[in-house]
Amino acid sequence: MHVVIGSTGSVGREATEQLLAAGEKVAAVTRDPAAVLPEGARMVLGDPSRPDGPTALPDGVESILLSPRAVGGATAALLSLAADRGARRVVVLSAATVVHPAGERRFAEQFRAVEAAAEESGLAWTFLRCADFAANALAWAPQIRAAGIVRGAYAAATSSPIHHRDIAEVAVRAMVDPEHAGRAYVLTGPQPLDQRDRVRIIGEAVGRDLVFQELAPEQIRQGMLAQGLPEEIPDRLLGSLADYAQSPGPSTDTVERLLGRPARSFAAWAADNAGAFEE
Repeated sequence: MHVVIGSTGSVGREATEQLLAAGEKVAAVTRDPAAVLPEGARMVLGDPSRPDGPTALPDGVESILLSPRAVGGATAALLSLAADRGARRVVVLSAATVVHPAGERRFAEQFRAVEAAAEESGLAWTFLRCADFAANALAWAPQIRAAGIVRGAYAAATSSPIHHRDIAEVAVRAMVDPEHAGRAYVLTGPQPLDQRDRVRIIGEAVGRDLVFQELAPEQIRQGMLAQGLPEEIPDRLLGSLADYAQSPGPSTDTVERLLGRPARSFAAWAADNAGAFEE
């Protein structure tokens, strides 16, 4: 039995589906009793960010996939509970900024704190330090559908966005194969892209000429706050973009080395998700 924390997120859902397709049993933890999970997954209700959260974890747990954003400060308690249910391995969805600093350090420190709790848990650990998700571009969908213009800050910000399916596939391997224990992998997409590159590629996927219009960072910040987003969201986004405009984020071949094939490109992601950007 494998436990997925963050089972309704893009990586967690994909990992759940891949485990089930491989014939593995999966317990999917969610705080939402109405959550729609992949067929065959066992729902475990509970808030993983609370020490008294998912107490109904089944016995016979082999591994646990952990999303720090779903767990918050309850990592140690959750891993102790998983260990009591037999867990031997934990795979942490961490961030590349832990070892390649960008943006406000406090955000990387939140990931590092979860890594530290995993190291101290007594479980065999694997850290997947991921670059920014290609799926973050879905935030542009309303602007693209409405006018074909993306208004954002730091047009030159460059990183190598990764497809969530690649992260999930690496995560599943680490969950079922103990040879990945004690490894920390920096996972990125195959190609550095700036903001204009990404908008252009989405345009190619939907057959439209799209434009990236650069605005002042403070203007973007105020716009996000006006939408009701918490301050953490623009702080996290704009801090990273500012640094990546000065120096590109990391680009690795780790996905290819681990999976035996090239990492999926941003163009592949855009083609997969073209419908979200179409009028």
